[in-house]
Amino acid sequence: MADETNEPILDEMFESLENMPVPEGYKVEIVGGAVYMSPQRDTHWEIIRRIVRAVEDRFGMDVKVKSDVRFDFPGHLNGFCPDVVKLADNASQDSRGRWHFADVEFVAEVISKDTAANDYGPKKATYAAAGVPVYVIADPYTGRCHVYTQPKGDEYTMELTTAFGTDIDLTDTPVGLTLKTGEFPRD
Repeated sequence: MADETNEPILDEMFESLENMPVPEGYKVEIVGGAVYMSPQRDTHWEIIRRIVRAVEDRFGMDVKVKSDVRFDFPGHLNGFCPDVVKLADNASQDSRGRWHFADVEFVAEVISKDTAANDYGPKKATYAAAGVPVYVIADPYTGRCHVYTQPKGDEYTMELTTAFGTDIDLTDTPVGLTLKTGEFPRD
């Protein structure tokens, strides 16, 4: 469960960020109480778009798939805005209009140079601790995807690394699809 005492602090932090002159095209999130801003590049968006499209193609246009939407995850001040999230069919927003991390079935993050350490480190550990069944990292700098499944504690017990161009079989997971990476662009 997310630390409920963090929520008001995260709300204040995000409210302050909304009042700051954050440049257009930058993603802002809070990881372990630290604020990170990273530019959204064309390559980044193209990969996100292809993942969202794959989820919509598999589940239809009414699927609950989100991009860059705030989720408060367990741990100290973790207000993440994942690149792609697929929610359970029965997920609903709380009274404040927020989605609950326990309803997350899949997260995909596309690496940005400045925040890659977060995606491979504290965010991966937090997603595992939150019980996110499938976590995919797409890295356009190395041309590889890292697939993490079977969370236990703050780690994933299964990991698969594959080159762009190799289909990722997620049919035996809650995502229930094959993610084609052949058209993922590289930086």
